[in-house]
Amino acid sequence: MANSGTKSTLTDTVYMGTCVLATLDLSVMPYKLVIDFGTANCKCDDGKYRRGKIIVQFNGNYYAAGTVVTYTFENYFIDDNQVTGIKTVTNEGRKASNHLWWQVQVNGAIVKANNGGTITWNSTRQVEWSEGESTPFVWWDDVYLITGTANGVGANSKTYSGTITKALRKKLNCEWFESGTINYQVQDIPLIVVDYGDGTCDDIATATMNGQTYIIHMN
Repeated sequence: MANSGTKSTLTDTVYMGTCVLATLDLSVMPYKLVIDFGTANCKCDDGKYRRGKIIVQFNGNYYAAGTVVTYTFENYFIDDNQVTGIKTVTNEGRKASNHLWWQVQVNGAIVKANNGGTITWNSTRQVEWSEGESTPFVWWDDVYLITGTANGVGANSKTYSGTITKALRKKLNCEWFESGTINYQVQDIPLIVVDYGDGTCDDIATATMNGQTYIIHMN
């Protein structure tokens, strides 16, 4: 990571743009990383416009048990939609399987551009590093299993919730979830069950509602 006041090529790569400035302050605890996209819209290489700051505070190495990382936002916008709230990631050590895992808590909102309403999002999920720890410098063989729940209110003022009923399997060299199921409940709509498949890396999932199953493409 860059020294204070210098541009971070790592952060540029993550956000696919060259206008972001990252500053890291290791002089205080918790440590503080500020990712600053500036006050004017900056078009990143992924086609999205960003402005404002992401502020990350942490008290240790991400992979060390007990480390807590918090993410907050300062006038942060993506395509003129404002992102607010807080995300907390806690390293909970190892499961009985000896896999590292993290507890992730999010209480956030998106204020949509052009008075499009506000979407709230609250979630508690668990992320287990199930494969790839033995090759720390090879990220593409890493596999994570995600469980948990989420709920909120949409821009149309209708409530929604989601529960992962079978762990979502995410391999870092695959763009999509390879397997897992989620039950979605949206106000005034029958239960929707989304199934991401049998472990094949593809953009195909199925959605089942009222006994009817539909193929959906995530790409």
